Amino acid sequence: MSLSVQKNNYTFAGKFFKHMKKHIVFFMFFVCYTISCVAQLQSPVKFTVQQKKISDNTLEVEFVGKVDAGWHVYGTDIADGGPTRTELTLEKTVGLKPEGKLRATGSLHRAMDELFDMEVSYMEGTAKFAQKFTITEPKYEVEGYLTYGACNDQNCMPPTNVEFKFEGTGVPEKEKASADKDKTEEKVEESDVVPDTLASDVQETDTAVAAADFSGDLWAPVIDELKALEDGAEAKDNSLLGIFLLGMLGGLVALLTPCVWPIIPMTVSFFLKRNKDRSKGIREAITYGICIVVIYVALGLLVTLCFGASALNALSTNAIFNIFFFLMLLVFGASFLGGFEITLPSRFTNAVDKKSETTTGLLSIFLMAFTLSLVSFSCTGPIIGFLLVELGTTGNLLAPSIGMLGFAIALALPFTLFAMFPAWLKSAPKSGNWMNCVKVCLGFLELAFALKFLSVADLAYGWHLLDREAFLCLWIMLFALLGAYLIGWIRFPHDEDEYDEMGEIVVNHRTSIPRFFGGLISFAFALYMVPGLWGAPCKAVSAFAPPMQTQDFNLYDNEVKARFTNYDEGMAYAKAHNMPVMVDFTGYGCVNCRKMEAAVWTDPRVAEIMNDKYVLITLYVDEKTPLSETVIVNENGTENKLRTVGDRWSFLQRSKFGANAQPFYVLLDNEGQPLNKSYSYNEDISAYLDFLQKGLNNYNGK
Repeated sequence: MSLSVQKNNYTFAGKFFKHMKKHIVFFMFFVCYTISCVAQLQSPVKFTVQQKKISDNTLEVEFVGKVDAGWHVYGTDIADGGPTRTELTLEKTVGLKPEGKLRATGSLHRAMDELFDMEVSYMEGTAKFAQKFTITEPKYEVEGYLTYGACNDQNCMPPTNVEFKFEGTGVPEKEKASADKDKTEEKVEESDVVPDTLASDVQETDTAVAAADFSGDLWAPVIDELKALEDGAEAKDNSLLGIFLLGMLGGLVALLTPCVWPIIPMTVSFFLKRNKDRSKGIREAITYGICIVVIYVALGLLVTLCFGASALNALSTNAIFNIFFFLMLLVFGASFLGGFEITLPSRFTNAVDKKSETTTGLLSIFLMAFTLSLVSFSCTGPIIGFLLVELGTTGNLLAPSIGMLGFAIALALPFTLFAMFPAWLKSAPKSGNWMNCVKVCLGFLELAFALKFLSVADLAYGWHLLDREAFLCLWIMLFALLGAYLIGWIRFPHDEDEYDEMGEIVVNHRTSIPRFFGGLISFAFALYMVPGLWGAPCKAVSAFAPPMQTQDFNLYDNEVKARFTNYDEGMAYAKAHNMPVMVDFTGYGCVNCRKMEAAVWTDPRVAEIMNDKYVLITLYVDEKTPLSETVIVNENGTENKLRTVGDRWSFLQRSKFGANAQPFYVLLDNEGQPLNKSYSYNEDISAYLDFLQKGLNNYNGK
């Protein structure tokens, strides 16, 4: 970077800020739009239905759903035991004959779902389905409903029905000699896909469940009571704050690397010396810091605009991309360990640096900041790459931008502060071998997180190369080796030799106190994971390790099992035994429900309270067992039909508790009144214990 400075080009600065003003307006619009999307998460899919005449004797019923960002609707080919698939049920067909099965006509994605151990299909943005019919009579009428399931990273909606009814006229298809035979064969072939079952047929089945009374005291709404128990401060979503803090942590770590830390005093001195007016030098240093923030936030926006949060979230479950992420982090880790240096082409870096020397004013400062981002890429690149992968796969549209904002602020702040208070530079740590130590520690962490992505690919292809015990073995070795490095037992190529006063290499050098405590923590973490080889939950790594069922040798046996799967029966039992009730609204296709059961319910303290102190009633909102008769209920002036047991429990959740997302936990007394505020997806065990204990205290105090 040149030390020669010309007069500021104010004309350029005016044009630059005028141009930036347009982008600021766009950014504010972008934020407002995202907030409006988040506010509608409880009704993430809006379907429209229309009939389309393909020919005189053929028509098609088309379902088009607008899906909110971060959500997805499952396809029609999901196997039993998986998430809720999209199905078509025909209640009335007069003058029409369905041709083939319900088709997914939208852009269909496929990914391996590690929880259900199966490949699933889904659509994002716009979900489209179509059913083709042949007209067999001059006048036709068709009535039925489409059932679909929708999920995001936090919640799954219960199976939802889209009612439709159409009638019209057309030219009947010419009768064929074998029409009756073909119709019979087609009915056998398609009966499991587009059932046209009469109510009398349902009543004769063994699996039919009698329709219960929906108007008893136990079904009375308690929405206002639940709201009164809610604590606004605790209910606030702090996910964006957590993302921002994660980005700041990454920026602080990058700051301590040998590619960034030595540049700070050089840059600060440059701004202070090139201007006789110290206040002007400080203003330019502040502008320099702002330019750094703009560059990295723009990078986060670029990732979001190119891929979209939902697309990155889909990539997080794709086996091929997980292998790519694994290899990328493996390369980054090897670079940090000293295997090689990852740098951008010097020609590109020199061109930007030369341009900053020949320009003036704001553009010069901006190019200097851009040069910093280029020359420090060998250290910041792996950190930024890891952050963007992790933040991009959260499903939050603003996550990459907010994360990069935190990263850039942490990176730019020292440049500004040291320019404002130059005396602080004297007390700042000098460059040295400690920065290589930071890089090596980051290398070990990159390798550890790389295994997480390899684990997803391993589960997708069924290789069984990285089952839970193999994963834990590798993590134990990695953190044990990290501890050995920090203590000083092993060294890497870019660790500098230490010399004594005679110029000879010091072999048995002393371990510093920070490295000693770092090694102690690393060894302790490695030992903490050892019991996991025999089935211990190891909650601290449960989010990264493969699921427990992949482990061959497991001595752990502490399950929480529901006493009832029927609300009315469970409430009657609890009243007879004078016990409080916990109602668990879940679903067979609810991913986060399984996460809660694996990460929270396995805790011995949680299991003891739930098994011994509560009557646990688990209600599956996607249970397909039919009711003995269809029940019509009125919700907000709209008539809805409840046909299955799952419809019944979903209606209970909506009407009594004012919620429709899973997982959803609520504690009740024997009269059906809430004992505490509701609880949803949050793997904080202490918070869950507090939730359960407060419910017990309120029950015993009544």
